[in-house]
Amino acid sequence: MNPIWLPVVAIQGLWLRSTLRLTLAPGGGTSGTAPGPAGTPLRLAVLGDSTAAGCGVTGDDEAFAAGFAREIAARTRRPTNWQVVGQFGATARRIRFRLVPRLGDDLDIVVLLAGANDVMAGRGPALWRDDLTGILTDLAHRTHRLVIAGIPPFTRFPSIPARLARYLGERADALDAVSREVCGRNPERTTFIGAPAGTPPPDFFGADRFHPSALGYRLWAQDVAARVIPAQ
Repeated sequence: MNPIWLPVVAIQGLWLRSTLRLTLAPGGGTSGTAPGPAGTPLRLAVLGDSTAAGCGVTGDDEAFAAGFAREIAARTRRPTNWQVVGQFGATARRIRFRLVPRLGDDLDIVVLLAGANDVMAGRGPALWRDDLTGILTDLAHRTHRLVIAGIPPFTRFPSIPARLARYLGERADALDAVSREVCGRNPERTTFIGAPAGTPPPDFFGADRFHPSALGYRLWAQDVAARVIPAQ
């Protein structure tokens, strides 16, 4: 971004923090089971920030984790137990040292939803690389497969002014580039999945115009699951 616009971005950032009314209370539940017709239940976990915790919805079955578990159960035809360890405002540093230790062991899939708070906090690629590497190292002993979701594109958030969104989007792209590199070191077990392409539908965002709605989480979960376990 042209440095001449940085004062404008700073003003817009202050305006955003003073006017945005985020949905603080997570409503997505912390555990559950998606039924499947046969087989040993799969065990998956969703780890990360407010999107992992389910901010923006109120029902246990409306957030990302439950939707992702339903998709995995449908694709594998196996029951799927899910758990969530998420926290509003969590950066990769907090996830690494505070949230990862709360996960169970012997998991089949762990999905990491993180990065937006690192972008907004001004944490750059070097810090992101260090913490993401640490997270993946710790999770390697807990799960068979790791999925790193790309940072949601700020330019599509209806609550963020356009110039600020572009600035945050550039920072997010830099962190996603690091994620691709880090995940590429062990492609057999670690997968980076970028944000879905295209313009989200009008009802993708919830009441705060920042977190996904029930529809948004469902579409996001469907996209990630389709790329983790493609249809046969």
